[in-house]
Amino acid sequence: MATNGTKGADSATSKYDPDFTRNVINATGPKADPRTRKVLGSLIQHLHDFCRENEITVSEWMKAVDFINAAGQMSDEKRNEGQLVCDVLGIESLVDEITYKLTSEATDLPTASAILGPFWRKDAPIRQMGDSIILNEIPDGDHTHLYGVVTDFTTGKPIENAVVDVWHTAPNGLYEQQDPDQPDWNLRGRFFTKADGKFDFYCLRPTSYPIPFDGPAGQLLQMLDRHPMRPAHIHFIVSSPGHQPLVTQIFDRRDEHCTNDSVFAVKESLIVDFLPREGDPKAQFELKYDFRLVSFEAAEKAGVTPNAEQESATGI
Repeated sequence: MATNGTKGADSATSKYDPDFTRNVINATGPKADPRTRKVLGSLIQHLHDFCRENEITVSEWMKAVDFINAAGQMSDEKRNEGQLVCDVLGIESLVDEITYKLTSEATDLPTASAILGPFWRKDAPIRQMGDSIILNEIPDGDHTHLYGVVTDFTTGKPIENAVVDVWHTAPNGLYEQQDPDQPDWNLRGRFFTKADGKFDFYCLRPTSYPIPFDGPAGQLLQMLDRHPMRPAHIHFIVSSPGHQPLVTQIFDRRDEHCTNDSVFAVKESLIVDFLPREGDPKAQFELKYDFRLVSFEAAEKAGVTPNAEQESATGI
């Protein structure tokens, strides 16, 4: 039975051209990459089905185009609003789950991934082990000594020269590129592990914060009558030659939004407990967290490959 592109719809009863979507998909030329053909063909099908199912009008479509354009126009090297829109809709967290599904079926797991988010900055300053990423005086901040070891998931051996790229917000809930009162590159840094795979540095115990309401992502949350809060977290990209780069976050268990993250990124294995630290004038808290990376060889055997976001973010 012929259809108009909407599943289960009988072309005899449809008021729309039953061949339109098929013609658009079939216009793809023979030199198109097979994966491109498959993915974009499916996207066209779903978009057309959506428009017919909801009888989208020209004015509604133009509002959507303006919304997408506004996200692009607002994006720059310091903030990716288009990515933030995807986060609000749960798309980045879903793609993250799909990418790592095969690995997550193992009985013993590498460190879980989480979304990159829109506020990562490329080429953060390289800092020495034991340095602080806090560049301004924050007397009321919960200073933290964060340390751990980067190992190979399969062998358990420490990884030398792994890059630990870290960033988080200030106590006011703002990343430094959002806040003119913070020094450039505040609360950001890259650390290279030694032969023992260990890393350590000083940072702040993170704070929860709202997704900015000054752009399309915030508008979308308000349209959906949803709260904007993200639980307190610290971002990481951990990478090493020969290993699949890890994009992840760790979340403070005390934060109520761990069970209600506005971008759906929290995973149980990424929830941590900050402990009181004694005898260190630089920090009131400490946190030990280890990272286990999957080698490209092991990832290939598991059928998992790095996504484009990881490759772009890490340069690997």
